[in-house]
Amino acid sequence: MSTTRRNFLNTLTKGAAAASIAPLVGNVLDNDFTLSPESGVTPIVTEPAVSSDYSAEHYRPPYKIGMGGVALGNGFKEADDLESLQAMQAAWDAGIRYYDTSPWYGLGQSERRMGNFLHKKDKKEYVISTKVGRLMYPDANFTHQLWKGRLNFNYKYDYTADGVRKSIEDSLLRLGIPALDIVYIHDLSPDNKDFNGKWLDYFKIAQNGAMKELTKMRSEGLIKAWGLGVNTIEPAMKALDVADPDIFLSATQYSLVKHKDDLEVLFPACEKRGVSIVVGAPLAAGLLAGQDRYLYAGEKPADIMAKYEKMKKVAAAHKVDLRTAALQFTAAPAVVASTIPGIRSVKQANENAASMKATIPADFWAELKKEKLIEENAPTPKAS
Repeated sequence: MSTTRRNFLNTLTKGAAAASIAPLVGNVLDNDFTLSPESGVTPIVTEPAVSSDYSAEHYRPPYKIGMGGVALGNGFKEADDLESLQAMQAAWDAGIRYYDTSPWYGLGQSERRMGNFLHKKDKKEYVISTKVGRLMYPDANFTHQLWKGRLNFNYKYDYTADGVRKSIEDSLLRLGIPALDIVYIHDLSPDNKDFNGKWLDYFKIAQNGAMKELTKMRSEGLIKAWGLGVNTIEPAMKALDVADPDIFLSATQYSLVKHKDDLEVLFPACEKRGVSIVVGAPLAAGLLAGQDRYLYAGEKPADIMAKYEKMKKVAAAHKVDLRTAALQFTAAPAVVASTIPGIRSVKQANENAASMKATIPADFWAELKKEKLIEENAPTPKAS
């Protein structure tokens, strides 16, 4: 890693402490829409959902709900810039202060849109995470089935130390903000089809490169924490064996309809090390919010769909919004720092924030356990 690059990152980080930026108020994209002034809403902070002796030994975000950035990267369908900016403003006004994005989401689109809002905010007022492992390069003709709309960029994998530094530089420039809080090594996992089954080869590169470099950056004060952002458990468990991560973004593994493996394997291992969890895809990428899809591959496993249909009936009997229950369920374990559903619109931002403040009767959770729809040992929210 060059001295120039190190100096660049240090300069950006020092700038965060001096940042004092006025609220964003004004016309956007030549439209008549005007962003609202600061609302004074109290951020949605972490409150113990269940009694536990668990205590994190590493940094964990203090906000119980965050905003995932897949939708801002045109995941599932194309969004426009104004809609995305409105969604960000609504999330902020609703008290959401943790934002997660990635260069992978729309090949830079999510970071650009998220940064378009956050670069005018004081860095001390929010937490942000992004990811490393892929470097973008210009390509006017590249398309990808996951990301809709025009991309203009292609990608290559780089889990080396220099690749991590370069990726973080690029992310900061796209975001237009002075520092990052959390960096996840992205998609270093057996389910990544780009690896052709050789994910362990990439893991070894990351073990000797990205993991050591992120640990160094943490000690330098350039970031607060690092971990893996993956859709499977095995890489996270392996990282605990070979490195010193602070936090994992466990996506697609902990939801109302699928949670046993995280609950019985990953969570206990993290608790022993004082490592926390951020839950990605808490609504199963839309299913638990009433969308006709499950996760990202387009498959609808029969057992999952059967369980979902039964859950809908239990929710209706107890007059419980299943989407609200799904969000609160993923936030309930003490090891979970935050749950980060995606937000595409003002409506979704307001609904997600409201869900975290709703009261769900204990009888609802009891019936789910009685019917074996959720694990008996799964933590559930306390009814206030």
